[in-house]
Amino acid sequence: MQCLLLGNEAVAFGARDAGVTVASAYPGTPSTEITETIAKFDEVYSEWAPNEKVAVETAIGASFAGARAICAMKHVGLNVAADPLFTVSYTGVNGGLCIVVADDPGMHSSQNEQDSRFYARSAHILMLEPSDSQECYDFTRLAFELSERFDTPVLLRLTTRVAHARSVVALREKEQYLLKDYKKDMAKYVMVPANAIARHVVVEKRDALLREYAETAPLNRVERGQGKACVVSSGISYQYVKEAFPDADVLKLGVVYPLPEELLKDFAAQAKKLIVAEELEPYIETHCRAIGIETLGKARLTLQGELTPAMLRERFADILPAGEAPQAVSAVTAEPAPPRPPALCAGCPHRGAFYVLGKLKLHVMGDIGCYTLGAMPPSSAIDACVCMGASIGMVHGMDKARGAQFAAKTVAVLGDSTFIHSGITGLIDIVYNKGVSTVIILDNSITGMTGHQQNPATGITIKGEKTRQIDLKKLCEAVGVERVRVCDPFDLKDFEKVVLEETAAAEPSVIIAQRPCILLKGVRRAAPCYIDREKCKKCMSCLRLGCPAIVRKPEGPSINESMCVGCGLCARLCAFGAICGRGE
Repeated sequence: MQCLLLGNEAVAFGARDAGVTVASAYPGTPSTEITETIAKFDEVYSEWAPNEKVAVETAIGASFAGARAICAMKHVGLNVAADPLFTVSYTGVNGGLCIVVADDPGMHSSQNEQDSRFYARSAHILMLEPSDSQECYDFTRLAFELSERFDTPVLLRLTTRVAHARSVVALREKEQYLLKDYKKDMAKYVMVPANAIARHVVVEKRDALLREYAETAPLNRVERGQGKACVVSSGISYQYVKEAFPDADVLKLGVVYPLPEELLKDFAAQAKKLIVAEELEPYIETHCRAIGIETLGKARLTLQGELTPAMLRERFADILPAGEAPQAVSAVTAEPAPPRPPALCAGCPHRGAFYVLGKLKLHVMGDIGCYTLGAMPPSSAIDACVCMGASIGMVHGMDKARGAQFAAKTVAVLGDSTFIHSGITGLIDIVYNKGVSTVIILDNSITGMTGHQQNPATGITIKGEKTRQIDLKKLCEAVGVERVRVCDPFDLKDFEKVVLEETAAAEPSVIIAQRPCILLKGVRRAAPCYIDREKCKKCMSCLRLGCPAIVRKPEGPSINESMCVGCGLCARLCAFGAICGRGE
């Protein structure tokens, strides 16, 4: 059967057809659709874990129990999961274990660019890299076979353009996988130092076997052109090479750890000049140079962002005959698109919170989520944003560095899902070490940034089943916070009052700003608001909210009825009562 699938969807189908029965993940673009798709398969248990570390540990447990298991995350999520990742390399597996990591060259939805191939090399874990949806499906199925054959977890590396591009996939018959027997084996699975020392020897022996495999693996193949030049590539970069230089000889690498040596040397021996085309770091290029192969690559390309066929044509025009470039677009479509900076949605519950924080001129340590957009004008309310959960640690560090007086003007802001992910331990740190910081949890009842996934604070599983719901207020109280306030961020006067009281308190405090995401099903939308021109003083205060439904016009501020959701925040802000709803 043939299907048109995203790369992420193809991975999910590959996992299902390989006999996977356990899938765990934390949502993160560009990997999210993998587990969302798996959740549609009744034969596979799937879950959203609190964070990537827990997700990997769940998959490891399933593997040890004899099942085939998969875990998916974005590149920064692999940082969170690195602790179990490095040790499961030592223990090996029982049932096949595939860990999918989706890198984001160009930072379409990420706080950094990161090349996860180095994790594979550092942890000595086999890594495969597909270049289209068919390979996503095939490589995923193969990953479980190789995992069991070599007693290793397997990393499957995607990038945004592979994860989110569609191509035709030919599905094959599903494998009827049976659980492997579970056997207690302390020497293999209990990583105390004595056992780990012995297992490290096993890892090195496995590495040697994997290097042998890489030399002849069908995933690494030479595609002959007209012999005019030779290019080594992998993943999406391979697609760019084939488009830019259709007549080139190409060594396509599907196994990116370990990289072959003899295969590369034999290929390079036939080339006057060898080009390496890869995104982000010179990972393959450095390997080539280490084994004595001279290459052209990053000196002409870039360490930042994505490659394009046009870039390859331009940078290697003196060496390779380029294929035909796409026809120029018409003058109409060639006009540059107007800039559209990201903005909080009309009716977003975070808008009220950031308006108040900006008005009070507080130092705000931000976090990863929709609310990171609070750093954008006109709110400009966020001072710093590093990684999931870091806001709480940063605000505590500022307290200890500059004292309570500075802490009274500083808050941490993060979402409900992010707090569950990695904020709880930071809050414990504040309480345990006698901090006085204020933490604001923006509880919008969903994991919003990655497309409305459930989390432990929503009380609903990935399959839509009701489950125990984490009570954020009780959780904060349980770790020792005595001052916990729950309020509506759209009640601007009350929210401002609560923020002033809690930041002034000489002890830890938590404010739970509770209002559901406006895009959630079931959230009531009122009639669009409008501006009474007779009452409007053209003070433009409503524009300071940064609502995309409010625009500046010559006659004064105006509300775009097609965008307005009738949340009424602007009406609460207007001191002259000039904004009201159509039904009033």
